[in-house]
Amino acid sequence: MIQLHKALSAWGTPGFGDILKREIELLGADRLPLQQGLSISSHVTAEPITVMINNIAESEDLIRVRAGILYSGVIGGCSCADDPTPVSENTEYCEIRLDIDKATAETRVTLVTE
Repeated sequence: MIQLHKALSAWGTPGFGDILKREIELLGADRLPLQQGLSISSHVTAEPITVMINNIAESEDLIRVRAGILYSGVIGGCSCADDPTPVSENTEYCEIRLDIDKATAETRVTLVTE
């Protein structure tokens, strides 16, 4: 499970959004449900992601964050010499919801599909 300790420590401070953004970006594509969020590509690349914090809400036990993720994907070809499809990256976007437990920093990440 993902734990966002730095973000939780910054909760309630003016720097919370920036710290959370950096911590999510450091997780990278392999720890987030980005493959499921692809819309025009077939595979997520290893390129860095960009995070935008869209909404933050608080309940008694959780900090709930909705974040937009910009990332790169590619359409996989056969990699044959005569493959007419050049490998080029596509910009992808999806939204995720992060539920950060205020006591433990354990974070559940869900792809937003609505």
